Amino acid sequence: MVKTIGILGGGQLGRMLSMAAARLGMRVHIFEPQPEPPAGDVAAKVFTAEYDDAAALRDFAESVDIATFEFENIPAAALDIVEQIVTVLPRRNALEVSQDRISEKQFLEAQGVRVAPFAQVDALAQLEAALGEIGTPAILKTRRFGYDGKGQVKITELAQAGAAFDALNGAPAVLEQMIPFEREISIIAARNAGGEVACFDPGENVHIDGILHKTTVPAQISHALQTDAVLLAARVLNALDYVGVMGVELFVTSGGLMVNEIAPRVHNSGHWTQNACLIDQFEQHIRAIVGWPLGDGQRHSNAEMTNLIGDEVNHLEEWHNSAIHLYGKIEVKPGRKMGHVNQISPKNA
Repeated sequence: MVKTIGILGGGQLGRMLSMAAARLGMRVHIFEPQPEPPAGDVAAKVFTAEYDDAAALRDFAESVDIATFEFENIPAAALDIVEQIVTVLPRRNALEVSQDRISEKQFLEAQGVRVAPFAQVDALAQLEAALGEIGTPAILKTRRFGYDGKGQVKITELAQAGAAFDALNGAPAVLEQMIPFEREISIIAARNAGGEVACFDPGENVHIDGILHKTTVPAQISHALQTDAVLLAARVLNALDYVGVMGVELFVTSGGLMVNEIAPRVHNSGHWTQNACLIDQFEQHIRAIVGWPLGDGQRHSNAEMTNLIGDEVNHLEEWHNSAIHLYGKIEVKPGRKMGHVNQISPKNA
C-alpha cells in the first residue's frame, strides 16, 4: 500500500495535491529547487535542490513509494534518476509529447484529433515561408517552456515576421494559425492503470492577457459537443496509456472541436471541482496513481472559478461568500497566480 507520495514541483498544484493525499491518509514529499515553496507548508518533507542534483534526487526517490509531478517541464535527466528507483506516474511518454508543441500536435494528429494548422520554425526564412502558407493572423510560440501567454507573439501581417522572430531570441518555435472560435473549453479527465476513465464536465474558459481568468461550469455547449469532448479526452488518455489526471484545452469552432493543447497534470481550469464535486481533480489524481478506483467526477453544483492574480489577493472582501483557496505565496507579483475562489450554485439553476 502506498504510504508516501513524492511530487516533483512545489507550486500551488503540488500544494493542493498534498492536501488531497493527506485526506486519504498518505504523506507527501516535495522536490523543489526554490526555498519555501507553497506545497512545503502542507507536505511532510521538502527536498530543496536543483533538478541536476543527482544525490538529492536519489534521496527523494528512495523516501517515497511512488512519484508524480505538478508541472510538465521536468528535465529528462532528472526523470532518468528518479525512475531508476521508483515509478513515476503519469509515465514519461506524456511528458515527452507535451513538452514540445510540435511533438504534441503531431501526436494529436496521429490520433485523428483536429489541431490548428502549424509549421516548425527554426529560422526567419522558415517563418516567412510558413506565414505564406498559413496566413495571418497567426501566433509564433516557443516549442518548449511557454505558459500563461509567455513565449509567444501574435503576427497580423508578414512585415512583423522579423520582430516576432527576434522576440523569441532564436528559440525553436512553432507557428500556429489563429483559429476563430466561439468559445474555449477544457475537460479534466482521469485514467487509472486498469484503463478506467472518468471525466469532469467541460468548463468554459475566459483568458485575460494569456492568463486564465475564469472557468464556468456548465459550459454553454450542446450535449453532443459535451459528449464529443469526453470521447476525445478518453482517446488521448488511452493512446498514451495514461495514469493520472490530464487537462485538455479545446476550441469550439464552426467545424466542431479542435484541441489547443494538453497538460499531463491537474489543471487550473479544474479548480472548480474542489467545491462543486464530491471528488475533486486532486483526489482523482491521487486515486489514479496509487491504484484506487476513480470517482465518477459527477458535480453536484454549477460553479464559477476565478483566479486571483497579483494584487487581487489583497482584496478578498468581495469574495466573502465564496470558497477561497490561497496558495501561501510569500511575494505578490503582477501576473502571478496567488489563489482562486469558487462560487457555486444549485445545479438546476
